[in-house]
Amino acid sequence: MTDEREVQEVLAHYVRATDRRDGKAQGALFTDDATVQIYAKSTAGDYEPVGEPLVGGRGVEYAVANFMPPHPPGGSSHHTTADHLVEVDGDRAHLNAQFIVFEVRPEAIRPIESGYYDTDLRRIDGNWKIVRHHVLMDVPVSR
Repeated sequence: MTDEREVQEVLAHYVRATDRRDGKAQGALFTDDATVQIYAKSTAGDYEPVGEPLVGGRGVEYAVANFMPPHPPGGSSHHTTADHLVEVDGDRAHLNAQFIVFEVRPEAIRPIESGYYDTDLRRIDGNWKIVRHHVLMDVPVSR
């Protein structure tokens, strides 16, 4: 498998863990000192940080367990990613991909979020890990 494909698969595991609300699996994709920041698009079209950054895989695991609402009975979410731009330079990589999140309920499926994932990774002991992850939301996030 190519380095580019391995990097792309990290994002595939990330969105699947998010959909399952599996903080342990999602946190395992990050280094201990990784930073994760959500940004909301302003009316001027630039991005502003929302809240404080998460730090490390443990921070990600904690956030999934404590801040993401559980799915209601019969409900789920479904992330899709597209247009992956991957650059690899030795043991460092950059990934940028568009995303859409769908809310799945017994009565309907509807898009609820979209934006870009902008992510830096590093190969550590043969495995790609996320060291910086920015979630660039298309719609302003309430503060």
